[in-house]
Amino acid sequence: MSFDIDIAYRRGTHDIALRLIAKPGLTALFGPSGAGKTSLLNMVAGLLRPDRGHIRIGDETLFDSKAGIDLPPERRRAGYVFQDGRLFPHRRVRDNLLYGWKLAAPAQRWITLEESIAFLDIAPLLDRWPATLSGGEAQRVAIGRALLSGPRFLLMDEPLASLDRARREEIMAMIERIRDELQFPILYVSHDRSEVERLASSIITL
Repeated sequence: MSFDIDIAYRRGTHDIALRLIAKPGLTALFGPSGAGKTSLLNMVAGLLRPDRGHIRIGDETLFDSKAGIDLPPERRRAGYVFQDGRLFPHRRVRDNLLYGWKLAAPAQRWITLEESIAFLDIAPLLDRWPATLSGGEAQRVAIGRALLSGPRFLLMDEPLASLDRARREEIMAMIERIRDELQFPILYVSHDRSEVERLASSIITL
């Protein structure tokens, strides 16, 4: 499954046009802050609407201005991992994970709670509150919640930016496992060249 994106939108006083056809694997969107990387992820997720163009994932069209197609976010089946994790502070880790699982229709679930816990090695965290987690632990839980939502692809917005060196290494290894073992298409945002050179199957500079 690959990404085919050809869109245009207005940001402030500037008109921005983006065109990319990404290979399967992890595609990194690389560039400085303000280049439009996160806006592009949000448009793929359905959180922002392009002014014109199309967004296709595999053989399905998520957005096409000419055809009048604009699927709502819940029908796009994107697993979104944000820079700050965005775990629900009033839910323990287990309930944060189950929130993702409950979002998915039964026919779309391809990983169980137990499988995700084992894959991410987060069993010791299940009864803890998000406020007690380290940055790396919180990101592992956020990734687990995204996988349990039954996604067809992942969007990752600078998931390592707020982590120290040891935690960055831990989460990079986890992303490599998702890329290689699950063979999951990933659209990944970063402004760190060494990070994208290690993780990416292809790099697109914005």
